[in-house]
Amino acid sequence: VQLQASGGGLVQAGGSLRLSCAASGRTFSSYAMGWFRQASGKEREFVAAISGSGTTTYYDDSVKGRFAISRDNAKNTVYLQMNSLKPEDTAVYYCASSSSDYGGRRIYGYDYWGQGTEVTVSS
Repeated sequence: VQLQASGGGLVQAGGSLRLSCAASGRTFSSYAMGWFRQASGKEREFVAAISGSGTTTYYDDSVKGRFAISRDNAKNTVYLQMNSLKPEDTAVYYCASSSSDYGGRRIYGYDYWGQGTEVTVSS
């Protein structure tokens, strides 16, 4: 399984970015997908996740109402739309694929990881 994340960049506070993660190597729609992030000097943390069908989504409280996760199973791609960005959202963002239809909020719920895409939000 290969995951390729893209879409990161530098944006001013209040701006928006959309991250994409293209997957290959297994039946995409059978597995939950998640986004995590890791700021410099901090542990990797959960951001959002989505079930295989796309009908169930859940978010960390810090991004609820600002970020939206979605997926296009025909394109084997998961997205993270990030709005109203804050400097504290600055991190490397990783997409991850679960081994089941529910990945959860913990890192160990996911068995494949992308390489990360960097998001920097300036104040």
